[in-house]
Amino acid sequence: MRSTALPGGRAASAPLLGHEMEPTMFEMSVPGRSAYQLRTTGVPERSLEDLVPELHRGETEIAVAELSERDLVGHFTRLSHRQFSVDLGAYPLGSCTMKYNPKFCDAVAADIGLNGVHPATPASLCQGWLELLVTLEEKLCVITGMSAATLQPAAGAAGELTGLLLMRAFHEANGDSRRRVIIPDSAHGTNPASVTLGGYEVTTIKSNERGLVDLDELKAALGPDVAGIMLTNPNTIGLFEEQITEIAAAVHEVGGLLYYDGANLNAILGVVRPGDMGFDIVHMNLHKTFATPHGGGGPGAGPVAVSQRLARFLPGPMAARRSDGTFEWRTPEDSIGRVHGWHGNAMVLARALAYIEVHGGDGLTRVAERAVLNANWLRERLRATLPAAYDRVCMHECVLSASALKAKYAVRGLDIAKALLEEGFHSPTVYFPLIVDEALMFEPTETESLQTLEALAEAIERIAARAASDPDSLKRAPQSTPVSRVDEARAARQLIATEDAAHRS
Repeated sequence: MRSTALPGGRAASAPLLGHEMEPTMFEMSVPGRSAYQLRTTGVPERSLEDLVPELHRGETEIAVAELSERDLVGHFTRLSHRQFSVDLGAYPLGSCTMKYNPKFCDAVAADIGLNGVHPATPASLCQGWLELLVTLEEKLCVITGMSAATLQPAAGAAGELTGLLLMRAFHEANGDSRRRVIIPDSAHGTNPASVTLGGYEVTTIKSNERGLVDLDELKAALGPDVAGIMLTNPNTIGLFEEQITEIAAAVHEVGGLLYYDGANLNAILGVVRPGDMGFDIVHMNLHKTFATPHGGGGPGAGPVAVSQRLARFLPGPMAARRSDGTFEWRTPEDSIGRVHGWHGNAMVLARALAYIEVHGGDGLTRVAERAVLNANWLRERLRATLPAAYDRVCMHECVLSASALKAKYAVRGLDIAKALLEEGFHSPTVYFPLIVDEALMFEPTETESLQTLEALAEAIERIAARAASDPDSLKRAPQSTPVSRVDEARAARQLIATEDAAHRS
């Protein structure tokens, strides 16, 4: 039944100043202005020559923008209004799990008892922090079905590399030199890169006609030189690997390990655990599954949990519980060493624990159930407009295809994604996974309401109607945003990181 309630979760695409270009700080600069002031302190002034040795002093002055506090704050506030975020509206970016970040978790992490502690504080003086880290590790192990975990990795890709280094340490400790890691053709792009950084070779296996790992092809690729396989389940098409126990048995039979890419853990919280599927190594994206801040390149958190036979290789030092109930820093006996300068992105870890505690086990299960329900609702709702690449029940995300619109109107998936910006929604992931033609990967997450999903579906239907009546307008979209369509391929290949000389004059 379609809802008649007003839509939510959408944001006006035209910000405060519309198409007006925001000047740079140098363009707004006026000599003599300052964004700060200090009262007379009574401290004697000292010259630059007294403060900085000649060796470290430059020969030319550095151009610095001179702005009042009012102008500076206005500049950054206007720029922030031109950004889309999870706080603004629906952000259905498939695979990335961009869901709303509860402000309760931010408030917990802002407590002075947490954020006022230096990472070099002796264990005896920061027992609360160590208890927090131990508690989070224990809960993550319960959620994943693992025995021990490191909280050090700073994000998902760092977790991937850590997992592969643990895989290497395990095999080397057994005197076993293996050189290959198997990856399905639908894998995340970071997987092959991490395998290479970990010192292994990539063996890619094709998906079958159902979008799952082809078990026969997997078995043909296995051998005594295979160190392991990297999988996520559900996979990157949003489908559950129905033969996961057979996959695990086949890899284990040749002495390999199973690595779980936790990008899609949000779909199975409290329902099934990677450890129960047979995985040996699990990385988690706390900035995805446990709703900690995600944008702007970080900070993230990518803890890695392992089965008991790999626990002795975990990075150290790690927080540990003593027999008397107090806590200490402890390094596993065969540790691969540090993978982070200190103890992980601690404030992200604190937020994640707050998220887990406030939801509880039942709440985390409901997170997964509603994420799956939302994705399937959207898949069914858009069946006639953008059919699913694999038309059956999906998990937390659905991969739709614009191939029919491309064939009929020369309108591509990218055109649809750009036009969604004009409708007030963030675009989905496009052209991933690579095995789906004109892929549009939607992940509405559990945090979006039925009214928001309805509004999103109606926006897509309007865009599809434009494809039939005015396809050229879609190829120019977006036009109501402060920046119109850019040549993304050119921007990536011809980066111009220079400042106009006029700004320095």
